[in-house]
Amino acid sequence: MTNHWVDIKNADLVIVMGGNAAEAHPVGFRWAIEAKKQNGAKLIVVDPRFNRTAAVADIYMPIRPGTDIAFLSGVIRYLLNNDKIQHEYVKHYTNATFLINENFKFEDGLFSGYNPETRQYDKSTWAYQFDEEGQPKRDMAMLDPRCVINMLKTHVDRYTPEMVERICGTTQEYFLQFCQEIAKTSAPEKAATFLYALGWTQHTVGSQNIRTMAMIQLLLGNIGVSGGGVNALRGHSNVQGITDLGLFPRMLPGYIPLPTDGDADLSSFLNRITPKTMMKDQVNYWQNTPKFMVSMLKSFYGDNATQDNQFGYHYLPKLPKGGTDQFRYIEDMYQGKVNGFFCQGMNPIASYANSGKIIKALSKLKFLVIMDPLVTDTSEFWKNYGEFNDVKTEEIQTEVFRLPTTCFVEEDGSIANSGRWLQWHWKGAEPPGEAKTDGEILSELRAELLHLYHKEGGKAPVKPLEAMSWNYANPLEPKAEEVAKENNGYALEDLYDANGNLILKKGQLLSSFAQMRDDGTTSGACWIYSGQWTEKGNQMANRDNSDPSNLGNTLGWAFAWPMNRRIIYNRASADLAGNPWNPKRQLIKWNGKNWNYIDVADFGTAAPNSPTLPFIMQPEGVSGLFVRERMVDGPFPEHYEPVETPIGTNPLHPNVVSSPVARVLDSDKADLGTSSEFPYVGTTYRLTEHFHYWTKNSLLNVIAQPEQFVEISEQLAAEKGIRNGDHVKVSSKRGYIKAVAVVTKRIRPLVADGKPIHTVGIPIHWGFATVTKAKKGFFANNLTVRAGDANTQTPESKCMLVNIEKAEA
Repeated sequence: MTNHWVDIKNADLVIVMGGNAAEAHPVGFRWAIEAKKQNGAKLIVVDPRFNRTAAVADIYMPIRPGTDIAFLSGVIRYLLNNDKIQHEYVKHYTNATFLINENFKFEDGLFSGYNPETRQYDKSTWAYQFDEEGQPKRDMAMLDPRCVINMLKTHVDRYTPEMVERICGTTQEYFLQFCQEIAKTSAPEKAATFLYALGWTQHTVGSQNIRTMAMIQLLLGNIGVSGGGVNALRGHSNVQGITDLGLFPRMLPGYIPLPTDGDADLSSFLNRITPKTMMKDQVNYWQNTPKFMVSMLKSFYGDNATQDNQFGYHYLPKLPKGGTDQFRYIEDMYQGKVNGFFCQGMNPIASYANSGKIIKALSKLKFLVIMDPLVTDTSEFWKNYGEFNDVKTEEIQTEVFRLPTTCFVEEDGSIANSGRWLQWHWKGAEPPGEAKTDGEILSELRAELLHLYHKEGGKAPVKPLEAMSWNYANPLEPKAEEVAKENNGYALEDLYDANGNLILKKGQLLSSFAQMRDDGTTSGACWIYSGQWTEKGNQMANRDNSDPSNLGNTLGWAFAWPMNRRIIYNRASADLAGNPWNPKRQLIKWNGKNWNYIDVADFGTAAPNSPTLPFIMQPEGVSGLFVRERMVDGPFPEHYEPVETPIGTNPLHPNVVSSPVARVLDSDKADLGTSSEFPYVGTTYRLTEHFHYWTKNSLLNVIAQPEQFVEISEQLAAEKGIRNGDHVKVSSKRGYIKAVAVVTKRIRPLVADGKPIHTVGIPIHWGFATVTKAKKGFFANNLTVRAGDANTQTPESKCMLVNIEKAEA
């Protein structure tokens, strides 16, 4: 979230698209209702299914799964053609005025630089034009045909209301109603907020789904303002913490990339990843990456990280050529190239695409270690549950070890919610039996591995393991407080400011990442978390909910990264002179020395009307309607069909149907189905009564949703001879599930490219590891596609081709 949960109440328009906040985030959704009550805000829901969020919406409109970019690009076209943009914001706070490289082009479905053999883009033409001083050229009048906003206007010109209807199935009447409502927030004093979740991310174009929405918000001036923003609704609190702390195969904490085999040393690595400032007088805060990186290495390796050994840089694992991701790892496992797998707090059989392949991959391991408080489907995969998991146990050689962990109420710690709030919680109960915290288990594993290496040796080098800093009061039982302080960072020597004034003594906790150094005199494992635990104490434990502004920016409640800032890029909430776009929702103001008011300003001491621009993390100082390097599938969004498309073509460019750089391994291509065999679209979603796969272990939740079901329209039911309550079999090229049919008006057929498109709604929560033997179910991911977003590798679980037929009970 660029904003936060409570701030939703300040919106004039709430759009839920790619999510179902009322059902999947019922507590947080109260703030959308508050916006309706307090501001008279309208709520618009765009979704393939009329869900519980739609039930309280002012406007609902259906859409074919996987076509959000076409819909949103049509919105951009409407805003530009009807002059419904926030002009001053767009002119000064986006790169709309920048001139694009003369060699950049988009033709017939492909951007310049595409290599069909590697299925990758050479992004060298995705660039600006530069003057003799090396500065990007700009046309402040925005008349040059090569300036970003005119190139964007040309790019989206194909997304007419007629084309949106043809691709999405959403009628032109509905679409134009959406456009008219959101266009009202181009007025400087108005703000719209977008709420999205996995309905946008779980696509081969998921990253571009979100970017298209962000571009709309920039054109409307809705980023950095109260009631606006790009707001991801996390599935549960620590999904945010997982991403913050680098639990990606290619990331370190604080969103710092992991080095690759090609990064020979720390200096060359930092030179590659640290952006160079592109325009004079801009902050470009990522230029401090060396400070964040070296401080992190000092946290990792302590005294073993010195200038002489590049602060332990060579102890870090390096990504192999081409990188790695869950698709590659499962494929290696499937090919018998992986000996062991530590599965910590995860249930991949239920959550990874193509569950059948995951089971086969796990069956080829030598050992599998499950770290979880509950019995999971993955820990039970080797047992034969008949049709639910028809395996031959005697042929599975994988040895499974279950290490019971605590759940969050059985330990102290912090939870990072969608709004970036780090909130401390205290142990509410003692763990049962032999359960231990994840930290205890990992510490004991570390100690035993070191013991075995020193006793027996091993193939892998032991030095990186030996070098790790493990300075806890009890090395076998790290406390959450110790880890939190480690994430925050310390002064390792006395620290002085530029004027020679002492700011921190050796051993004191940092109060800000601005105090981090690249000379080894500071530590900090996650730079964005710096400030969470300072010399003043645990800031995450703050519980002052006073709100004098009545805007919900309760700065005394918990800690929000970064710097306790509640709304990111809040300098953009005012014009160049510092005048707020909406005085009633003012976030910051100039006091003669710096910017502050009711939020922690993300802007330094540059006075009003200075050349320094609000988007301080960007090397240009402005936000990007056109991106140069960050996206691997295009500097502008473009509609591509799902890899399994029900219409079999792309009306915009039939020769490039799906994303040309989508993540599809060669071995998975044979598992892709066609509409001739599987004529309907399946999409997955969650239920309020079940929380991921955990609540299968709670009898009350099982009683609340006792039997696996799928939803289909009345028209599809009539076509297939299915009645409400019938048992049905839903199949894809990868597998099948059996469930009860719920025939409903909530799902309706749409017409796309002249074809009727039926959608089958598939809740995700069932499986064979459950508290009750009578209510086992099938994995929804028996059906899903092993294809993913080229930027994130997130699987395309929200649209797949399926068939449905009546089945025996």
